[in-house]
Amino acid sequence: MGNVDVNLIEQMYQEYLDDPESVEESWQRFFQGFEFARTQFNGEFSDAFDKEFKVINLINGYRKRGHLFTKTNPVRTRRKYFPTLDLENYGLSDKDLDKEFFAGKEIGIGKANLTTIVGYLENTYCSEIGSEYMFIRNPEKISWLHHHIESSQNSTDFSVKEKKEIYDHLKKAVGFEKFIHKKFVGQKRFSIEGAEILIPALNKLLEYGADLGVKEFTMAMAHRGRLNVLANVLQKPAENIFKEFEGEEYEGTIALGDVKYHLGYGSTIKTPSGKQVVLNLTPNPSHLESSTPVIQGIARAMIENRHQWDNNRLIPVVIHGDAAIAGQGVVYEVVQMSELNGYKTGGTIHIVINNQVGFTTNYLDGRSSTYCTDVGKVTKSPIFHVNGDDAEALVHVVRLAVEYRQTFHTDVFIDILAYRKYGHNEGDEPRFTQPLLYKAIANHPNPRDIYSEKLIGQGVMREEEVDEAEEKYDTDLEECLDSARKLSKVSIQHFLKEHWKGYHYATDNDFTTTIETGVDRELLVMIGNRVNSLPEEYNLISKTKKLFEERRKMIKEDRLDWALGEQLAYATLLLDGHPVRISGQDSMRGTFSHRHAGLVIEGSSENYIPLHNVSNKQAVFNIYNSPLNEYGVLGFEYGYAMATPGTLTIWEAQFGDFFNVAQVIVDQYMSSAEEKWGVMNGLALYLPHGFEGQGPEHSSARIERFLSMAANNNMHIVNATTPANLFHLLRKHMKKRSRVPLILFTPKSLLRHPKCVSALDEFHSGSFKPVIDDANNERKEVRRVVFCSGKIYYDLLKRKEELGVKDIALVRLEQLHPFPQEEVKKIIRKYSRNMLTLWVQEEPENMGAWYYIQNQMKEYDIIPVMRLPSGSPATGLYKLHELSQKEIIDKVFRECTCELQNVYCGLQCVIGSTRKEILKQHYYFDSDNNTK
Repeated sequence: MGNVDVNLIEQMYQEYLDDPESVEESWQRFFQGFEFARTQFNGEFSDAFDKEFKVINLINGYRKRGHLFTKTNPVRTRRKYFPTLDLENYGLSDKDLDKEFFAGKEIGIGKANLTTIVGYLENTYCSEIGSEYMFIRNPEKISWLHHHIESSQNSTDFSVKEKKEIYDHLKKAVGFEKFIHKKFVGQKRFSIEGAEILIPALNKLLEYGADLGVKEFTMAMAHRGRLNVLANVLQKPAENIFKEFEGEEYEGTIALGDVKYHLGYGSTIKTPSGKQVVLNLTPNPSHLESSTPVIQGIARAMIENRHQWDNNRLIPVVIHGDAAIAGQGVVYEVVQMSELNGYKTGGTIHIVINNQVGFTTNYLDGRSSTYCTDVGKVTKSPIFHVNGDDAEALVHVVRLAVEYRQTFHTDVFIDILAYRKYGHNEGDEPRFTQPLLYKAIANHPNPRDIYSEKLIGQGVMREEEVDEAEEKYDTDLEECLDSARKLSKVSIQHFLKEHWKGYHYATDNDFTTTIETGVDRELLVMIGNRVNSLPEEYNLISKTKKLFEERRKMIKEDRLDWALGEQLAYATLLLDGHPVRISGQDSMRGTFSHRHAGLVIEGSSENYIPLHNVSNKQAVFNIYNSPLNEYGVLGFEYGYAMATPGTLTIWEAQFGDFFNVAQVIVDQYMSSAEEKWGVMNGLALYLPHGFEGQGPEHSSARIERFLSMAANNNMHIVNATTPANLFHLLRKHMKKRSRVPLILFTPKSLLRHPKCVSALDEFHSGSFKPVIDDANNERKEVRRVVFCSGKIYYDLLKRKEELGVKDIALVRLEQLHPFPQEEVKKIIRKYSRNMLTLWVQEEPENMGAWYYIQNQMKEYDIIPVMRLPSGSPATGLYKLHELSQKEIIDKVFRECTCELQNVYCGLQCVIGSTRKEILKQHYYFDSDNNTK
């Protein structure tokens, strides 16, 4: 090395290695040392010193790009990537292989020759495990991963006991699938064959987690491999699974049920080290990834309520398919939510069963990204790719993932490169679309046989020992099948049943029985004044102060608006011990600036939350502005409500029709989960609704869609019109001992409508009113009963008061489902004197509640007044909206000249028409506002 002082070089390099501040600063110091060497030795620059830098570049090349050159694919040749990791690409050559470099210290092996360094890097970064983490920006995390990846050199140094445990799990995973394939020929099961190493991996994940203090795991996965996971991880009795293949009737209250590979399950298992952990696998529909946000909500609820906010005690685990994790946008939504205050759970372990095909679609046609797990880079989460034939490598990565999650509380992604032995299901022919792949798969041994051969070769097990173990397991399954055939019915476990003790499935009585939900007037005044009195020490904008002064004035003047009614409902529930959680886009202030539940303190980023100050003994109140997504957040809140029936959990849409971005959660969970899976849920949806000239996307919350799914008390669908009725509705929702989703169509213009107010006495006494009759009429003179729901009532009321008429009764249906038949009958009987019955709505005929109302009131001659059928809910022109709205109102109050004189039938009818003929006509108008 000429005149270069080797000790000085080593000292400078060691400073680079030991610099704790940051990777970038360490490099800077090293290069400063590099320049120092130039100066010290009078411009004589050693070739050896130059090569040290090149070896460092090579090491970082392996760290950054080694994953592209791994041996992780068991059935396919990897794609080629350039540039390669060849020495020539780093300014090195074969002539350098025998030279020693201090750079070996960077990977923990000390000064070593280049051959040893390259071999170490190949084994660490280009073997059966590919590691992606150099995109992480946190030096502490990078250092941790350097150490744990490189010091272990992907070593899978398992004891004989551990190896036999891994084999035992593989034996069960493979044996279970083979048994079902043999016994239930042609039946769908969506087997895990080709990725059976998932089973030992999950079992070891539970074991390692328990050793690190984890008490509970919440899990989500799709249908592929679900039966195997249920049997061999959650320990669901095999006889119960087998009965689901042959059963004809469900046990208990389950009416329709679901296919066996969608069902959830919960259990408590004991790990090999004797620790107990709780496992819950959420039910899942066929809609891939839909349970991903749901399980996050469940996990968050458990962490808050069962584990006192200690996220070290619970780990969410999500098992994905490769096509789904890359293709389903809700995954991105959930990943973006994972580190937000309102939704974080301390890190999720994501495991991908990578079949390298989505149904029939080749992976090259299924994504633009290099890997299906590239979404993990959004949150700078470490990603590991593992060969699906190497069980020990996967178990090693699982241990690393659990340790990382418990240390840094962020997500970790594990991509198991495997294959799917059959087609999408066992009856599907995959060779139609992937003949070459399935030719390779047909000749490929399963992971159990690969591992047993390895253990036999290592002398860990004998061949006859392996044969005996597999034969015994098959015999055990035969006995389970015999037991299954003795069962009379299929039994479905109620998911999270321990959380739902004391609750029952909703019956008619839950909606027809009156529950007194009033609160003492003095208490209401005290609470109202307390939460609307702002601390003087907080610097709040003048508009905020004025708004809260106005609220106190409303209480004093006994005219409470919607915001106060809502606020008092939450406050009194908090005093009663019911926590309240609200989330949605702009929910803290409210889309229409009515709620102001969190007040920003000027000069800081802090919020003052008035409802945190109801009482020192109150329950917890949390409100969060959500990210700009619906699917992920609604799924999360559904999961949260599933695990906390005692909490009022609310998801609020920015505008009502935005819920349709999350239609999967409404269709597959909220409306149907009870009949499919026996799952109750009390999530409340706030959907702003009302035709006010704001265009097609800001008018309708699609009432018709919810009503089309409404049956058997599965949802409580309400369009409330007074603050007091809202107050009683929310309190009743929490006081009854059943839970169904509450779909509440909330107002926009009514938030500040002078008529949409309630007196304190209405909060003090009474209960929720499903129907509100018209108190301002002469009952004996009434010739027309106008049923309506929501905001249009106030438009009708305005006209009625302008005309001063007393012979029209405006009746509000506050509750749409379950339909309040008895209340409606009473009202019709009350006014049943030569009258007409109308249904009036703002929505077009094919939208809103009309078809539902028509079906529920088919015994009456009910005349509809509404807009013509339309594909779009509303016009984009405000003046046209005003004209059409006026036409609807005019029709209700228009006089006619027919033989039913003095009846405001609202028709341009012909003298001599019979009443029946009149009733056949509709109160429509066309695009020119001409009556039809």
